[in-house]
Amino acid sequence: MSNLIEIYDTTLRDGAQGEGLAYSVEDKIKIARALDELGVAFIEGGWPGANPKDVEFFERAKSIKLESALFAAFGSTRRTNGIAADDAVVQGLLAAETPIVTIFGKSWDFHVDVALKTTLDENLRMIADTVSHLKSQGRRVFYDAEHFFDGFKANSEYALDTLNAAVKAGAETLILCDTNGGALPERIAETVDIVRNRFPNAKIGIHAHNDGELAVANSLAAVEAGATHVQGVINGYGERCGNANLASIIPNLEIKMDRRCLPEGKLKLLTHTSRYINDVANLVPNDRAAFVGRSAFAHKGGIHVSAVMKAKSTYEHIDPELVGNETRVLVSDQSGVSNINFAAKDFGEDFQKNPEAGRRLLKELKELEHQGYSFEEADASFHLRALGALSKRKYFFEPLEYRVWIGSAGEPEAVVRVKVGDEMMHTASLGDGPVHALDQALRKALREHYPVIERFHLIDFKVRILDGEHATAAKTRVHIETSDGDRSWNTVGVAENIIAASWQAILESIEYGLQTIIHESN
Repeated sequence: MSNLIEIYDTTLRDGAQGEGLAYSVEDKIKIARALDELGVAFIEGGWPGANPKDVEFFERAKSIKLESALFAAFGSTRRTNGIAADDAVVQGLLAAETPIVTIFGKSWDFHVDVALKTTLDENLRMIADTVSHLKSQGRRVFYDAEHFFDGFKANSEYALDTLNAAVKAGAETLILCDTNGGALPERIAETVDIVRNRFPNAKIGIHAHNDGELAVANSLAAVEAGATHVQGVINGYGERCGNANLASIIPNLEIKMDRRCLPEGKLKLLTHTSRYINDVANLVPNDRAAFVGRSAFAHKGGIHVSAVMKAKSTYEHIDPELVGNETRVLVSDQSGVSNINFAAKDFGEDFQKNPEAGRRLLKELKELEHQGYSFEEADASFHLRALGALSKRKYFFEPLEYRVWIGSAGEPEAVVRVKVGDEMMHTASLGDGPVHALDQALRKALREHYPVIERFHLIDFKVRILDGEHATAAKTRVHIETSDGDRSWNTVGVAENIIAASWQAILESIEYGLQTIIHESN
């Protein structure tokens, strides 16, 4: 049994069929380069001729030099009662000029009858003719056996006949597809084993869909049964419930099953690649994604954190650094002193030398969480309170008063009064909205004393109503993300109205930025 597993990525084609996904050609090129850097063996670029976007992609792909991957073009067998050499789809596949061509054909007699509306024999001729013609033109041919597991269950001999037609015509890899995503791992393994024994000289692959939430498990089961080629999508995008998630399959194969999928040292790029592709696809990352999610190695419970500080393997199934991720400790009302100690180390403070300060901070945080604060996504607010508990917090200004109103023309205006040293500052500013006006007025008041504030920019603003049953009297929590161009930080505010909560978060955002930059300059 081979220790090397070929990874065939279809993020650009099958992944693009997911709801809410629409790559541009530039997006596809960026993703292709990222996949090549990760080290996958094959990148399926799309279906040449299916749409102008894929035509342009394959034309531009001809001039892209990949380091480790090979591009593959995807398409169908020729039409019924035709000739492959004259078929428009087949001609499009050849025009793409990729070294690999992957074609799919029908394995399920039900589909041959209902979808193709042709005979079983003609379907076999379609497969053989298409593979043979592509081979005659110098292409390596992979054969995707669509609906293979359903077809094998319904009529095993005919399903095997379709594979035989592909192999005899020159297909080098037979990919068994669980197209409806309903098979269970045991049936996947049994079927792969039968196919492997029937076609000992062909590579066997797996292409699983996730309709039963088993695409990853089915892919691993296929490898255990002898498959050496795995198709999937980074982050599991795809039609309906998605495709097999390569961001989970690859580390399971490499770390848990000792099967090499990527070149040496490339596994550490997995988390970065996953998040980069989410960014290019303009999708919100799944924080709870196995291996690569932000929460994959995040710990909140105090007992858990205490154990992780002694040995990470107590609550982590792998070393997160193997996949380019990291251990995170969350600070919340579930926290213990261990959470405080671990989290404080991120900014160079040590509460183990001052356990009483750690206990005070923990008590304060739990009281604030009870009021509705959340510090899991507010690192800067936590940092400021930690500095306060250690008597290291520096107050650069004293906020005295603020007012916000909407003028008769509908334009928001804010007025703030702050004290900097012995000087009273009283400023006003207009804004695109009440919160923006408030932010601008505060910056205007502080700019003369702290010019560095010009570097701070609010880049994200999130609002959550905490107790909606109280209607207009409900508490509001605001999270603000700020950046100075080099880094970003998050603050939180809670109040009975959005303006007051925003004011709190803005104050801490400015204070943290000043604290960090001035501390570093000293």
